[in-house]
Amino acid sequence: MKIKTFIADAFTDELFKGNQAGVCILETPVSEENMILIAKEFGFSETAFVTKKDHNRYAIRYFSPVMEIPLCGHATMASAKVLFTEHPEMKAITFETYSGTVLELKNADRIEMFFPVHDTRQYVLPEEISDAIGITDLLDCAYNEYHNIVLAEISSSTELQALKPDFNRLKNINTDINGVLVTARSEKEGYDFEYRYFWPWSGSDEDPVTGGVQSFLCKYWTLKLNKKVLNAFQCSERTGSMEVELQDGQTVIRSNAVIFMSGEIHLPV
Repeated sequence: MKIKTFIADAFTDELFKGNQAGVCILETPVSEENMILIAKEFGFSETAFVTKKDHNRYAIRYFSPVMEIPLCGHATMASAKVLFTEHPEMKAITFETYSGTVLELKNADRIEMFFPVHDTRQYVLPEEISDAIGITDLLDCAYNEYHNIVLAEISSSTELQALKPDFNRLKNINTDINGVLVTARSEKEGYDFEYRYFWPWSGSDEDPVTGGVQSFLCKYWTLKLNKKVLNAFQCSERTGSMEVELQDGQTVIRSNAVIFMSGEIHLPV
């Protein structure tokens, strides 16, 4: 079986920045076991598997090298970039995720993704996790059930960028959460908040740039800053950025992606 495949850098206009995602366009079904094996072979934080349903409507599933992920922003952005490039006549795409979420995307100067809005509730971050990450100035902590992610706000984006988690220690901590999103008000001109995402329990050590978390992070900072349109910066090694906005009960994410390569996977039948 041959699978048309792409690698794209999402949430950036430059190659070798943003977040890498594998995008596999499926014409025939592939088992979940093979999806995980393909994701492991890529080694990216997520690989998307896209199947056409009708006209501009597609089913999409996301896999880390460890497990299936319910929603992934950068792999959605990468998949949209691939489809808009392969089919330039398309101006909009609908993705149906395996978790039941329906995503709308538009092709304009930047790709617009319309994600749901998810709530958070207060949470007490275990001391062993905060110590292993290196958090010393925790201002607030919340939990998002949909993504199973803990949000931790600290006081300085400079300190956020300087964090050097002990991932070996984190991996040995017994926890049910998927990861910890650490965020702070931005000290960079033109940006409102920054963030990094650590998830050694369910993916890679650190996700270079993640968009799916904006389904709750955008609302968190919108309420905190009382601002309609926000500019977000992920201060990971590769870096990435996006504009986010709460609009009519949805989270709007605006950014772009760059296709790095295309080819074929040769999967044994």
